[in-house]
Amino acid sequence: MTAGAEDDGNIKFEQHTAPRGQPVEDGEDASQTHTSAELEAVFDVPVRVSAILGRARLNVRDLLQLGPGTVLELDRKVGEAIDIYVNDRLVARGEVVLVEDKLGVTMTEIVKAER
Repeated sequence: MTAGAEDDGNIKFEQHTAPRGQPVEDGEDASQTHTSAELEAVFDVPVRVSAILGRARLNVRDLLQLGPGTVLELDRKVGEAIDIYVNDRLVARGEVVLVEDKLGVTMTEIVKAER
């Protein structure tokens, strides 16, 4: 299944099908196109998105001593890609960006699922 953005705001999906056990050949007329309106059933499904800047390991004693202005050293370097998780599954890597006065994340790489 492949997806692509359309100028009219709809996302069109192509699904390639073939008889069981036979591969779909490129150029075959076995595709169906679906618009985002047809996918409305999944629009309200909640997902948790996390952008992991880095990790740190602390003892409880050190954790309790943290206060405002404390600098915590993370396991990543400045400029290194951050991990983006959806429902605790790594899906992409990206960079931190500044949007007006808020932080955001831009995806730079989609991580292929290992099955």
